[in-house]
Amino acid sequence: MNGILIVDKPQGMTSHAVVGRVRRLFGLRKVGHAGTLDPLATGVLVVALGQATRILQYLMEENKVYRASLILGKITDTQDSEGVVLAEHETDHLKKEEIYAACMAMIGSYEQMPPMYSALKKDGVPLYKLARQGIEVARKTRPVTIFDLHTVSVAPPEITFEVTCSKGTYVRTLCHDIGLKLGCGAHLTALRRIQSAPFTEKEAVSLEDIEKASSEERHRFLLSIGEALRDYPAVGVCEEGIQKLRYGIPPTLDMVTEKVTLEEGTLALLVSNKGPLALARYAPSREREARGDFELLRVFNDAGGF
Repeated sequence: MNGILIVDKPQGMTSHAVVGRVRRLFGLRKVGHAGTLDPLATGVLVVALGQATRILQYLMEENKVYRASLILGKITDTQDSEGVVLAEHETDHLKKEEIYAACMAMIGSYEQMPPMYSALKKDGVPLYKLARQGIEVARKTRPVTIFDLHTVSVAPPEITFEVTCSKGTYVRTLCHDIGLKLGCGAHLTALRRIQSAPFTEKEAVSLEDIEKASSEERHRFLLSIGEALRDYPAVGVCEEGIQKLRYGIPPTLDMVTEKVTLEEGTLALLVSNKGPLALARYAPSREREARGDFELLRVFNDAGGF
């Protein structure tokens, strides 16, 4: 069984626990997810089954969209409402114009400091385990990009906003940083992922609905590998190219069914009339590999294309 399941993760459950539940419901061991959500968060969690786990790393690279709420004036050790309050500051003096400006100032690329309460590891130990022992270690900042941020409601000390951001962005740290800009501190109180890669919350299904469905009905919740990679340009391959792909040999341009107008380095989905064949990078001028005009990244022998 291969496919992508878009789960609406419930609050209070870890992403790892969701994967475990899906394993039991579908009777599979090969299950993984793209982009961890904290227990506090809800929303879109992309879960891959079977051969679809081979494309997870490409789905993880895509941008995410969140709806988040924060409270101004309180700083917590976890940067969210589950932590201990470390400091409190007045917020009555803040004007809405200042709040809007602080939020808008976050748009762009900057170096974000990962929180101690995170799954990042130091010498093999997750940082959150060290944090629970009262240990704080040096961390390196990571480049993140906030592509868009707009406020949904501003009713100080509460703010709700929607943000489109690059992978690896900690939204609770974003809330913390907004609080620092305003000089009063802030922490995250609610978080919902409303989109991950091309998948939106409208496509997400609850674990309860999956559990209620029969084993046969559960298959209808799965997206095929081709549907999961729908944002990648599709390049049709002729029979000669299909035969080469069977042996892991990338096709040349004369083996595609339509003229290719891709830019060098673009990822594309090689397809036949039966389905996806491979995920490949268009690389006609590469020097290390003389065969073909594509660099094969994933070949889907069991995805229906062969």
